[in-house]
Amino acid sequence: MNDAILAVDAGSSSVKFGVFALPASRDGELARLVHGQIEGIGVAPRFSAVGAGGETLARDDVARAAAPFHHEAALSHILEWIMQRLPGQRLAAVGHRVVHGGSLFAEPVRLTASVLSKLEALVPLAPLHQPNGIAGIRALGARLPDVPQIACFDTAFHRTQPAMAQLFGLPRDLSADGIRRYGFHGLSYQYIASQLPMHLGADSDGRVIVAHFGNGASLCGLHGRRSVASTMGFTALDGLLMGTRCGSLDPGVVLYLIQEKRMATAQVAELLYERSGLLGVSGLSSDLRVLLASDKPAGDRSVRLSHRARTGLARRGPRRTRRAGVHRRYRRKQRANPATRVRAVRLARAEPRSCRQRSPWTANQHRQFAGIGVGHRDERGAGDRPRR
Repeated sequence: MNDAILAVDAGSSSVKFGVFALPASRDGELARLVHGQIEGIGVAPRFSAVGAGGETLARDDVARAAAPFHHEAALSHILEWIMQRLPGQRLAAVGHRVVHGGSLFAEPVRLTASVLSKLEALVPLAPLHQPNGIAGIRALGARLPDVPQIACFDTAFHRTQPAMAQLFGLPRDLSADGIRRYGFHGLSYQYIASQLPMHLGADSDGRVIVAHFGNGASLCGLHGRRSVASTMGFTALDGLLMGTRCGSLDPGVVLYLIQEKRMATAQVAELLYERSGLLGVSGLSSDLRVLLASDKPAGDRSVRLSHRARTGLARRGPRRTRRAGVHRRYRRKQRANPATRVRAVRLARAEPRSCRQRSPWTANQHRQFAGIGVGHRDERGAGDRPRR
């Protein structure tokens, strides 16, 4: 019997899994045997699995399973399928994606009763994920009591962010109590960061924006393949518009709901976590595929709002940075040419309209290139000479 590792990712509406054969030596690489998921939990659960060669091994609708079909039932379904499909494999360990590690866990840790109690204390910070992850850990612990289970944390990757990037504009005592930006989807970003050199080469250590899209969604800014910024913060509620979560929201809206609409905190939490996002805006579904197939205006509106939220940050900044980089490289290349510098001085002293006709640069850009003062002639005195 060969040893294998089971990796489990219990998300807000899905459970993903992968089974990997252990190498014969410590220097060897893991070999993926199968992977798959049960998605649509709570709506219309669907099970799918793919083999090592990319062939489809299963694609079943499990919506008719005995109700309620939650994450515990999904893990039981997956475990039974693995045991039937891979009878020659013995699970030597189980690795779990755990969404929130708080300030206590920055590295993988073996799960014990003490660790589980600390993770349960973080449930209010990730109410859609943390309970599902803990339930899966307990369910597998009951089925496989002798198999060690390891927790890997989504928040750990973002611990490299600068201290200022982790702070809110709140009093220090609250920050000391752990109210700060944690960031999420860290395991996804960590893997992407490890693969960037294969695709970007030396540019992988530059400034890169990475996206994680699913029922939950976020963006992460990398520099040197380390997290420096994330759209998610204290909880997985912040940032982009998501399947059922509202994303970024003026805190005053929450105060208004409580003070003026007389909503209880539990009602506000349920509204923001479970009835907002694509589902709330469309009134149809939290599944983007359903909305794209719908011909109703509400579906189209929610898709456009989601697209704007998800692409807005990526389209700001990098485009300006790229344009500025092109100008800088062009200026460095052309400064060595005396004829070019003379032309730049002549254009810099010309009227703005003439500059626009003869060059895509503005008058100020020509003045900066030529090394003379910035500002139109009309902004200086009539007898002033250009500043060197």
